[in-house]
Amino acid sequence: MAILRPDWSDVDLWWIDERCVPPADGNSNYRMIRESLLDGLARGPEVHRVRGELPPQEAADEYNAALEGVTLDFALMGIGPDGHTASLFPNAPTLDVSDRRAVAAEAGMDPLVPRVTMTRPVLAATREMVYLVTGEKKAEAVVRAFGQPPSPSTPASLVRGQQTVAILDRAAASRLPGE
Repeated sequence: MAILRPDWSDVDLWWIDERCVPPADGNSNYRMIRESLLDGLARGPEVHRVRGELPPQEAADEYNAALEGVTLDFALMGIGPDGHTASLFPNAPTLDVSDRRAVAAEAGMDPLVPRVTMTRPVLAATREMVYLVTGEKKAEAVVRAFGQPPSPSTPASLVRGQQTVAILDRAAASRLPGE
């Protein structure tokens, strides 16, 4: 069996959010993506990671500056059981930030560590946004995000790119009308 070794050398990879932990920590989004994707590439992308090992505000300031002039072509999003997406949690003040590209955010669920997240205006400018959601434990959040009016109590209902697609398994879509 051949192992595909894709060439991602023309890709710039940005983190939508990151937990403020060192890059080798088991809770690091960077570590998860590096181990599950990046380490298997023949030629990797240009990586623009949040430096989670820094204090949250310092990491957010650095990432905010790095994101200046950046428009994402594609963003892969998820939804938490509470309706959060990225590290934009229900009714959090970070939902209303419009003068920055990245902010420090308090965790709304486990692991309870500070985070850095892109803001809604940066995400709204994304050309193609895809939500990939699986599992029954996300079904209620999916209804609130895609089957009800937008609300700060369900941040995923407020975060849309220029074009947005939701890919849901049967369990995650089970409470949507018509299912």
